[in-house]
Amino acid sequence: MNPEPIYLDHAATTPLAPEVLKAMLPFLQEEFGNAGSIHSKGQSAKNAIEKARRDVAEILWCEPEEIIFTSGGTESNNLALHGVLETLSPRPVLRNNGKRRSKNTHLIISEIEHPAILHAAENLKRNGIELTKISANKNGIISVEDVGKAIQPNTKLISLMLANNEIGTIQPIREIGKMIQKINQESKTKNQELFFHTDAVQAGGILNLDTRHLKVDLLSLSAHKFYGSKGTGILFVKKGVRLSPQILGGGQEHGLRAGTENVAGIVGCAKALKLAENSRKKEFTKLEKLRDYFVEKILAEIPRVRLNGDSKNRLPGNTNFSFFGIEGESILLRLDFEGIAASSGSACASGSLEPSHVLAALKIPHKWLHGSVRFTLGKSTTRENLDFTIRKLKKIVSDLRTLSPLE
Repeated sequence: MNPEPIYLDHAATTPLAPEVLKAMLPFLQEEFGNAGSIHSKGQSAKNAIEKARRDVAEILWCEPEEIIFTSGGTESNNLALHGVLETLSPRPVLRNNGKRRSKNTHLIISEIEHPAILHAAENLKRNGIELTKISANKNGIISVEDVGKAIQPNTKLISLMLANNEIGTIQPIREIGKMIQKINQESKTKNQELFFHTDAVQAGGILNLDTRHLKVDLLSLSAHKFYGSKGTGILFVKKGVRLSPQILGGGQEHGLRAGTENVAGIVGCAKALKLAENSRKKEFTKLEKLRDYFVEKILAEIPRVRLNGDSKNRLPGNTNFSFFGIEGESILLRLDFEGIAASSGSACASGSLEPSHVLAALKIPHKWLHGSVRFTLGKSTTRENLDFTIRKLKKIVSDLRTLSPLE
């Protein structure tokens, strides 16, 4: 076993940065006030939240009032989808014979979205929203043309992830946003307006989050993906987009997210995003080189293995492999015994015996589907870590294949 554990699961969560913990501690100890209180401790907490809001807005190139703090990416995604569509959906209209007339609001997502989007969309569908799922190509990329073809007169919201959490593919969000803006400009007289949301949870601290550049109306982030704490997220909501709140009770977060604010988490979230943004370009280059080295070595030294997703148009620290004829879970257990942490895909779907919905959508053959393993690199990853992982992985795969009935 490796004397020091190797962590290659940064897409699931990242360790808390020391600078972030330092920024959070005062609001977990002496500065414990409720931001809704009028006394000095309460006002200190409120001021800290508003500073965090300004710091985040600076990175997203938006106004501070366009930033809503949530409990994480899942809540941000649910607030975006349910919030927009519950506001825009018309009441059911009945025909003379009492049957419902089809005037449902239309939502477009992709087949490879995170479960937070997929499940929210399916719930909306059960409640009368018309739903279209766009397919990705064999490399996991969504076509701008396919999105355009799916748009209908009753389409109100399009939600597509900026980068996939399993295979790391980066989607053409800016190009899709430009197309949506053009449609909105041309349809002003038709009283149609499309809104565009992107789940950018995997892109925080790695890709450009300028909302003007991306041309999105809503954008979701989660702090624990960029070395912040778990339990804090961000939703950018462009001025003019009306949301129906999903958590009721108080007037926090401009009335869109009731509940006593997680001051320490919010402060830490802003600090983590600022640190990540400052080192983003340097980190991107470092991770990209390590990723390409890792991919090249594995494909060269281990037989019957394939890289899932586009080889270049993907997050710099993401690799996802399928090993023919063996179970990914068995590989993960043996890697863990060697002190190497990886995953089989989305942490939100861990424990499921079903193959990855992302890989299934890419039409990967059945004999490869169950043998997928995701290795995601981060700030602490070194070439030595990857070399050790490759050595152990070669033996693990060889041993498991001797036991496989497919051999």
